Amino acid sequence: MTNIRVDSSSRALQYETVQTVESGPVLRDMAFSSDHYYLYVMSETQLSRMPVEACGQYSTCRECLGSGDPHCGWCVLHSMCTRKEKCERSSEPRRFASDIKQCVRLSVHPSNISVSQFSVTLILEAHNVPELSAGVNCTFEDLAEMNGLVEGNRIKCFSPAEKEMPRVVVDKSDHQIVQLYLKSKETGLAFANTSFVFYNCSVHKSCLSCVSSPYQCHWCKYRHDCTHDPRTCSFQEGRVKKPGECPQLLPAERILVPVNVVKPITLWAKNLPQPQSGQRGYECLLTIQGNEHRVPALRFNSSSVQCQNTSYFYDGMEMSSLPVELTVIWNGDFSIDNPAHNKVHLYKCDAQRGSCGLCLKADPLFGCVWCKGENRCTLKQHCPHPEHLWLEHNGINSKCTHPRITQITPLRGPREGGTLVTIRGDNLGLEFREIQGNVKVAEVECTPIRDGYIPAEQIVCEMGRAEKSQYTGNVKVCVGVGECRPEFTAKSSKYYYFVIPRIHSIKPSRGPVSGGTVVSITGSHLDAGSNVSVMFKDQPCTFLKREGLWLTCRTHASSEGYGNVSVSVSIDKAQLQKDLRFEYVEDPTITKIEPKWSIYSGHTPVTVTGTNLDIIQTPLIRAKYDSHETLNFCQVLSPTSMQCQAPELPISPAQQQDAPETPDEFGFKLDDVQAVMALNNTNFIYYPNPEFEPLSTSGVLELKPGSPIILKGRNFLPPTSSGNGKMNYTVLIGEKPCMLTVSDSQLLCESPNLTGRHKVLARVGGIEFSPGVVHITSDSPLSSTAIISIAAAGALLLLAIVMVLIAYKRKSRESDLTLKRLQMQMDNLESRVALECKEAFAELQTDIHELTSDLDGAGIPFLDYRMYTMRVLFPGIEEHPVLRDLEVPGYRQEQVEKGLKLFSQLINNKVYLLCFIRTLEAQRGFSMRDRGNVASLIMTVLQSKLEYATDVLKHLLSDLIDRNLESKNHPKLLLRRTESVAEKMLTNWFTFLLYKFLKECAGEPLFSLFCAIKQQMEKGPIDSITGEARYSLSEDKLIRQQIDYKTLVVNCIHPENEKSPEIQVKALNCDTISQVKEKILDAIYKNVPHSHRLKASDMDLEWRQGRGQRVILQDEDVTTKIEGDWKRLNMLAHYQVPDNAVMALVPKQVTAYNSVNNSTVSRTSASKYENMIKYTGSPDSLRSRTPMITPDLESGIKVWHLVKNHEHGDQKEGDRGSKMVSEIYLTRLLATKGTLQKFVDDLFETIFSTAHRGSALPLAIKYMFDFLDEQADKHNIHDPHVRHTWKSNCLPLRFWVNVIKNPQFVFDIHKSSITDACLSVVAQTFMDSCSTSEHRLGKDSPSNKLLYAKDIPSYKSWVERYYSDISKMPAISDQDMNAYLAEQSRMHMNEFNSMSSLSEIYSYVGKYTEEIVCALEQDDAARKQRLAFKLEQVVAFMTLES
Repeated sequence: MTNIRVDSSSRALQYETVQTVESGPVLRDMAFSSDHYYLYVMSETQLSRMPVEACGQYSTCRECLGSGDPHCGWCVLHSMCTRKEKCERSSEPRRFASDIKQCVRLSVHPSNISVSQFSVTLILEAHNVPELSAGVNCTFEDLAEMNGLVEGNRIKCFSPAEKEMPRVVVDKSDHQIVQLYLKSKETGLAFANTSFVFYNCSVHKSCLSCVSSPYQCHWCKYRHDCTHDPRTCSFQEGRVKKPGECPQLLPAERILVPVNVVKPITLWAKNLPQPQSGQRGYECLLTIQGNEHRVPALRFNSSSVQCQNTSYFYDGMEMSSLPVELTVIWNGDFSIDNPAHNKVHLYKCDAQRGSCGLCLKADPLFGCVWCKGENRCTLKQHCPHPEHLWLEHNGINSKCTHPRITQITPLRGPREGGTLVTIRGDNLGLEFREIQGNVKVAEVECTPIRDGYIPAEQIVCEMGRAEKSQYTGNVKVCVGVGECRPEFTAKSSKYYYFVIPRIHSIKPSRGPVSGGTVVSITGSHLDAGSNVSVMFKDQPCTFLKREGLWLTCRTHASSEGYGNVSVSVSIDKAQLQKDLRFEYVEDPTITKIEPKWSIYSGHTPVTVTGTNLDIIQTPLIRAKYDSHETLNFCQVLSPTSMQCQAPELPISPAQQQDAPETPDEFGFKLDDVQAVMALNNTNFIYYPNPEFEPLSTSGVLELKPGSPIILKGRNFLPPTSSGNGKMNYTVLIGEKPCMLTVSDSQLLCESPNLTGRHKVLARVGGIEFSPGVVHITSDSPLSSTAIISIAAAGALLLLAIVMVLIAYKRKSRESDLTLKRLQMQMDNLESRVALECKEAFAELQTDIHELTSDLDGAGIPFLDYRMYTMRVLFPGIEEHPVLRDLEVPGYRQEQVEKGLKLFSQLINNKVYLLCFIRTLEAQRGFSMRDRGNVASLIMTVLQSKLEYATDVLKHLLSDLIDRNLESKNHPKLLLRRTESVAEKMLTNWFTFLLYKFLKECAGEPLFSLFCAIKQQMEKGPIDSITGEARYSLSEDKLIRQQIDYKTLVVNCIHPENEKSPEIQVKALNCDTISQVKEKILDAIYKNVPHSHRLKASDMDLEWRQGRGQRVILQDEDVTTKIEGDWKRLNMLAHYQVPDNAVMALVPKQVTAYNSVNNSTVSRTSASKYENMIKYTGSPDSLRSRTPMITPDLESGIKVWHLVKNHEHGDQKEGDRGSKMVSEIYLTRLLATKGTLQKFVDDLFETIFSTAHRGSALPLAIKYMFDFLDEQADKHNIHDPHVRHTWKSNCLPLRFWVNVIKNPQFVFDIHKSSITDACLSVVAQTFMDSCSTSEHRLGKDSPSNKLLYAKDIPSYKSWVERYYSDISKMPAISDQDMNAYLAEQSRMHMNEFNSMSSLSEIYSYVGKYTEEIVCALEQDDAARKQRLAFKLEQVVAFMTLES
């Protein structure tokens, strides 16, 4: 019904439309009630009583009087819209408003005050208010309410007192708007309101934002403070109110600063304040890659300041220039405004400018030149060569020679031309005119396009037409104007080919007239050229993708309706001829959807009926709600039907109610058919999801077999219009489904014939829910006591039978039974801990993934080449002389250098060097340590001549093989131990040549294994005294008792940035304080190399409790517990640290306790804090890995953590001596082994693969294995086991085992004793895998052999396949190997100081001079070259007397 107000004979207003009857038209017969408040309305089937007005629907005066309803007016003091007769005292002036102009208006002065002003007098001016003799209150929302003083139409109020003042939200804005209400004391209702603003000047931290505020804010220049009261400023001249008076930096040209160049930065400014007495001067603050750099600055006057002479640097070569935030500050932290956002641009000439062309196209203001002598881009002043050897932009020499082509795309195109060929490379000219007309592709002119030209880097040119005789050719580019000279000509190594693209067929061959069909066209050479176009008659088909044999495109709507159209394809200027046709057919339609309902989560079946449904490739069903859309899949069954899964209703859980919901749109995505996108007549309804209740409060339901399981809940049967809707429920008891009976509030499940504990899982639509677990216990007629008695008797009987059998056969089959028993024990244990392993592995995998998420090279802390080789060659020596300059007194320096140069010539003489090594090895006093040292020193000297070093090594190895066979030793013992210089040289040779393979390939799985071991060990307790752990691979390092512990989360504050978010660290309540510090440092610096981290020994752990209370936690302090002669280290549990405690690492503080007890701490520190000791030595020096406990000599007190050492002493006499691991400990070893299995497999697979992770087999391995095969052939050794053993002793034993046991040789990490013990087990397994002998397991076999007994056979097969694959590879020629060795020498030429190395080698000459001279005189070749005389010359130079 429409309500109309008639104002006159010519003017009327429709003000309301009201629904009066449910359906059908309203009849003309209507009548008012007797009081004229209601109207009776009729339709064919219904009589309704309607109110004449609905004034109560309007909540404000403007809505009420703006509605146009003639019955309604505004009752002012009651603040409601009503009829006049219902408003009290409506006849009095201004109490009832009937016109919008009579609405109350309210204004306040002042309209804003500062949050630091309290009880300020406010004057409110009210218009159109009635007489207010009863009084009014002023109310500031829910903050304050006070009495208002009425003076005519003015009301005087006060702003809130200090305690009632609102807290202005500081981090969002500088003000808060509050509604100020006038409340009538007569009615108790608010009848007028206006907005009032509280502002906060102190939010503004800069002058410009302060004085630009719309409020009364002033800036105090010398206090660096924003205030509403300028009287608080220190000086009159320090008050600022206008932006132009603020201290600020003026806009500057680009400020360019080359890295590593000392340079001042001058900045122009205005109104710079002069620091007053007691205030600090100016500084420049540059934030470079997150690090703040403070540079002293000089204020010349109020308009200029200069950052003093300093050099700057940024990491990485990925950016040629780096814009750096620049802030000028004074008095410590008072910043000068920088409205122009001036930045300093640091730049590197050589970054991203590896070629001459890239260098010369750099911004001329950088001042970069190409330094030809050094072939690099550098600043003029850094090029050490004369100016004629520079190339600079717009200089005398400004043209780069030797252009190079690195990439051509595409490499194929049609003869008709039109292909856009992109040529990338180096030095391809600096101006377009230099290459214009100078590009030929396969001898065909290619016209460069200006828009595609990138100076020096890229040319895009359009191909001309090729002749039929032209098939292929290079790309040639000549750079320059005029004659083409060879040094300015580039020729590609790759060829460009002319091909003939063809098309064969089209699929599908029909689609809807609205388009959207994805069509695939097959053919040949369809990936040629640069541009492809597909036309369906006159309509384009949008190109999607192509390869050589096909291309795809999406059709548009047909412009000519139904029917066949021709399909044509063109590639560049080539038109592909073939009579292909596509048929546009009538769009699909949807006629019926059954059922027309689903649940919120969707995924219920919907059957759809329609026409032409089979022409759609991927039909989708869709629902849209609140502007969010969801889709689900459909399967076409026939042209007229398809089966869909209902889409989920896109409604958030917070919006979901118990009532049904209708989507805003419901329909189908059928290619581009718009008519079915939103179907208007579906009335599709979504009902609330079924909800399940838990089976019981404990989550476990006890049942007898055959008892039904009842799942309770609600909404199990949607209340559809056609009766309760049926849904497909599935309930699984364990893995078995059960028969279901469904009602609205429960599912009755007839349980399958099962016993034991089983998880219950219910599925319906898109929901999967587990209400709990059922425990089905068998209903036995016997009592539990009887069952236990029978079981015990049966067990005793069975045990007796087994004992008799074992006794009977023990003597004959003892060893076999032991093996079987152990194997069965291992199998049983493995299956029992499999689940635990899986869970532990999944958790560990997540941790390792987080730790090594960026292991693309940057995340792994590889040592550089020099440090890596030093740790392998000279283990345990940090600062070896070969890294330093030769140290000799100045008066002897010249003669010593002459002597060493002569000695260098001798070392580079093969006859001398071989004789020298053989003579040293013949001396009885020449120890094993000396042999290793000499081998390493010789390799450092020959680092720059690896071809020569390899030749010498082959001679020495050949001699070693001859001696081994002559002495009748077993051939398999060759290279087993380091008993000769040759064997250590072989290790060092592989060390030099496998560094690249380690970095690119094997390093990642090795580092992952190290991290996995470390993470897994730290998940359980580790004794900080003995190094034993709950989780271990090593029997010797296993804690052999139950330790109760709990995992805690510690929230740690970053020690270098307290403002950064807290870092969550997992620790154990049984960790010592030092262990917690290490875990915190690991979490904070998880991607930082160990040597760059803070040291735990330099930091104290501070526990920050509530109310500012801070406690320093230490391993030993006055609270440490002492029982008898044992003192226990403090743990987190000792201090009762709760979960989620806040910790901080602070610099070490000397307390009264640790200064008094310093002697006690120092005696035990070597053992207690073993994980702090930086050890880089060889594994040989870690023979005794259990630290000794040294009692305090004065008090006799011994320190312990988790286990007391004497307890282990007892066990070693008994349990451990037997080598039989008790089941509980073996379980832990197995669990740890299973958890780490994938990481061990990954490492072994990488090492034993000829082509893994994209890296080819290093040449050194193939070359050395071939050499060993040649030696075996030479000595007629054809036993494959001997050859296999030689190779295993040569590479896995000599190199890989060393690296696996000592990952700190490769990475910048710290290796604890427990990690070392586990890596030793892995290394032993690695060695066993390379052995050909069969290890027969028995009761005396060590646990690590038993642990990997089942894995070693498969590892052995990997090794055999690896050796076999290498032998099948083509041999490496000496020429190729020498080229490779020369390249390696060149890359690492200056790593060691050769003079220092020679001096170290000479010390052995000094010791055995006579023996070496004698050997040289007896050698024919040495005599001919007078090598003995030359050596005596060297000795003369090197001795003091000369």
